[in-house]
Amino acid sequence: MPSSPLCFHHPARNLRAGFIGLLLSALASGCATTAASHAPDSIEKASPAPNPEAAQFIPVVRSGRYTLVELAPMAAQRDLLLQTVDVSMPEEARATVGDGLRHVLKRSGYQLCETGQAVIALYALPLPAAHLNLGPLTLRDALLTLAGPSWELRVDDRTRQVCFEQVSGDATAPAPGPSAAEAVQTLPSGDQP
Repeated sequence: MPSSPLCFHHPARNLRAGFIGLLLSALASGCATTAASHAPDSIEKASPAPNPEAAQFIPVVRSGRYTLVELAPMAAQRDLLLQTVDVSMPEEARATVGDGLRHVLKRSGYQLCETGQAVIALYALPLPAAHLNLGPLTLRDALLTLAGPSWELRVDDRTRQVCFEQVSGDATAPAPGPSAAEAVQTLPSGDQP
């Protein structure tokens, strides 16, 4: 077997020869690419870009490394009846609906109006045990829950008063019954049982 020269057995020379071959093939392939011309099949009329409305400037402030906070009031700060409440009523033996309404309205910015005889009757009703813990829900829903379906909420934002009016034609309201004098029936004198 004939012996081969020493230059082909040295690993560094084989590595260098492989690198040079790879470099030459990369250069040759780069020159061999051709650019194909691209012609559109049909020319379509481009639609005009929509006019963007004036961009609104929303002021923000950086709060922390990755958080931006918008400098605008939240919806519950604009409309106070949208604020979220989670209320536990004080457990009193004789709590009324009026007490519950006043407790829910504490620190809400609203006060309860005290006008109308029907409203005073609502306020005097006993507070159901199911209403001792309310929430989390909006202030409006808490007030409507305490008043019940027979009452409609009226809000005066100028004076920040919350009032209730009885719903007209309410099917859940008790029908007016006969007076006590009409309820007493007299039996004919001859037909006694």
